[in-house]
Amino acid sequence: MCAPAPEILMTWQSLQTALAAQSYVASDDLSVALHLALTLERPLLLEGAAGVGKTEIARTLSLTQDTKLIRLQCYEGLDASQAIYEWNYQRQLLTIRSAAEGGETGKSVEDRIFSRDFLLERPLLAAITQEKPPVLLIDEIDRADEEFEAYLLEVLSDYQVSVPELGTITATCKPIVILTSNGTRDLSDALRRRCLYTYVEYPDRAAELAILRARCPQVEGHLANQIIGFVQKLREEELEKTPGVAEMLDFAAALMGLGIADLTHDPAVLQSTLTTLLKTQSDQAHITSDVAARIAGKAA
Repeated sequence: MCAPAPEILMTWQSLQTALAAQSYVASDDLSVALHLALTLERPLLLEGAAGVGKTEIARTLSLTQDTKLIRLQCYEGLDASQAIYEWNYQRQLLTIRSAAEGGETGKSVEDRIFSRDFLLERPLLAAITQEKPPVLLIDEIDRADEEFEAYLLEVLSDYQVSVPELGTITATCKPIVILTSNGTRDLSDALRRRCLYTYVEYPDRAAELAILRARCPQVEGHLANQIIGFVQKLREEELEKTPGVAEMLDFAAALMGLGIADLTHDPAVLQSTLTTLLKTQSDQAHITSDVAARIAGKAA
């Protein structure tokens, strides 16, 4: 029996406020999309550049809904045994040996070793067998092979999983499904049709400043404005890896740890903190101390 569904907040503004209480600053568009996903019980596909907070929204949503977060990290070569279920082969083998030693053979042994007691639930199966609807995060679905998407269709359309030895396992509760994609490949039309969709942009200056104040309230106001201005100007440079919100927070923490109160005070020290923002050799070579000083001057 499914436990009562988590309380669905009556308006998207209420959801936005609840997310903010967990230090997640969501745009109006994202808040509306999340609210629709909850009320319509539809999966939500979040697409956007790495570092804009797509993964974090699932964790925060699980907190606002007071429910479990189940995460499936996608990668090339991911298959059903790793994502849906697999049998506990070692335990099955031990049971077969024990049964043989006791003189037990035949169908009774087979029925026992292919029962739910021997089934290892992976994220997709675990998400539909919870007593309370969890948040199921299918992270970076674009990194998985196209063939893997076919495994998802049964789960996302009927919320059920077929296990040949057991039959069809139908959802006890519908999970709250969040899929994320960084756009490294096109997703299938069939998958997109089963989802609501929103594109998550980098936050604007006001939103990113609110994020910084929520996550690092100890940063003084002048420095906070400099940090946001610097990071947003840095994103305008031609970089291989544009720094995201997480990198911005690391940058702020590094500045606080070094006791820096003004980005324009010491270009050499500022340059040393860019290891938190620039994650490739070419980007670090491109943003020299002179370039960093110029950007900091514009952000002051």
